[in-house]
Amino acid sequence: MRRALAGPWVSILLTLLLLTGLSHPAWAHAILMESTPKLHATVTGPDVAIRLRFNVRIDGSRSRLHLLAPDGSLHTLALARQSTPDILQSQATGLKPGAYELQWQVLASDGHISSGKVAFNVN
Repeated sequence: MRRALAGPWVSILLTLLLLTGLSHPAWAHAILMESTPKLHATVTGPDVAIRLRFNVRIDGSRSRLHLLAPDGSLHTLALARQSTPDILQSQATGLKPGAYELQWQVLASDGHISSGKVAFNVN
């Protein structure tokens, strides 16, 4: 009789542990919270400050920023030393007027890689 009652409680406990374990890793993925330049913004060149703020700590040494120029060329941007663990910064220099796409790839504190793009214009 005692064994029969334990069965449902074990099942409930295992279900709760499974649901909790599956939902936790998604919380730590890096999500872009704020960018400079802002998405679809028009900024004044030729030099443009780049700043990306994320929802979690990111590993700056394993993160990458690339800039796709209007002519289709792709440039790797050097990252500045992180001022805080959730921010990446760089400087794009010598930009000519046109449409640009900032491409980012970061390693979050949970070990997952996230990536995205920020389109902006230079006048």
